[in-house]
Amino acid sequence: MKAWTRVAGVLALGLASTGSLAQTLSLEGGGVASLTGIVPQAYAQFVADEGIKLQVILGQTLTRSALKLAAGRIDVAVVPSPAFRAMQVGDAPYSDNALRARELAADLRTLFGFPGGTFHPLTWADSGIDSWADLAGKRVYIGPPAGAASSQIEGIVELASGLKVGEDYEGVRAPWSAAQQAFQDGQFDVYFAALAVGSQSLKELSRLRPLRLLDLNPDLVGTEDWDRVTTRGSLTPTVVPAGTYAGLVDDTADRLLLSTSMMMAVNATMEDETAYRLTTAFWSNLGAMVNANALMRSIDPVSPFGGVNVPIHPGALRYYAEVGIPVPPELLP
Repeated sequence: MKAWTRVAGVLALGLASTGSLAQTLSLEGGGVASLTGIVPQAYAQFVADEGIKLQVILGQTLTRSALKLAAGRIDVAVVPSPAFRAMQVGDAPYSDNALRARELAADLRTLFGFPGGTFHPLTWADSGIDSWADLAGKRVYIGPPAGAASSQIEGIVELASGLKVGEDYEGVRAPWSAAQQAFQDGQFDVYFAALAVGSQSLKELSRLRPLRLLDLNPDLVGTEDWDRVTTRGSLTPTVVPAGTYAGLVDDTADRLLLSTSMMMAVNATMEDETAYRLTTAFWSNLGAMVNANALMRSIDPVSPFGGVNVPIHPGALRYYAEVGIPVPPELLP
């Protein structure tokens, strides 16, 4: 009897130890058609190998997710780089509770960065909008209410055309999930779709009617206005090869667009071991994720800090030290 008691005790201890390694964490992401939703879904499939279950909730307004994460109400979130900058200064969309936003900003840490959606400025080919100047007096979709995308889109429009929202054109806000249908219903004239390059949803949209994609003049690159807009908005240039989408008019050359910068962020109080395993799970399985979804091919494992402006979590630092990737000094916690 004593022998069995000892065996049972060992088994119970083993089960308890195994259970202590298993964690369930909540992760909030963005729209299912952009990398803000694609990355969390793909990521969750491989994190389980590290003993962590991610409960992914998509379609969120990521500026709000950043606040929830900093307040400890969720465990992991996709956070736009401009959202963190706005939190630090209590700027829009946090101006209504600026002091609290500034306090909470100190509680965020990053695991890694990745490119978010590429802004595709779209209009119907028969709309009469043939250039950026034609946006004058038109209705332009500028992202969801309280989202970080609005200031980015407004900056892109001003960079390309000199037009300002509220003065030269009407900015229309709506959730990402409702924007494409609203465009089809004629609720605005220009649709800034935040999509991964090659997205199937844009291909499906172009089957309804021919589309025009308003790209950026390469001569803008390196100008003072370019640097101001891309730096403030944490935007990176992206080239869309000609022929990527069927149904686009005048699609004879590569297009220059701008992409958002995103971070997979956690709370500063997360245990180092958990942050280490989350970081390891992502980069160790990136190849498999890209093979499963080619829309993730823009993620560069050699440059995991593009657009990142939140300090790196100590657990993630351990991973980067092990693989020999230097962390910029300004991102050290």
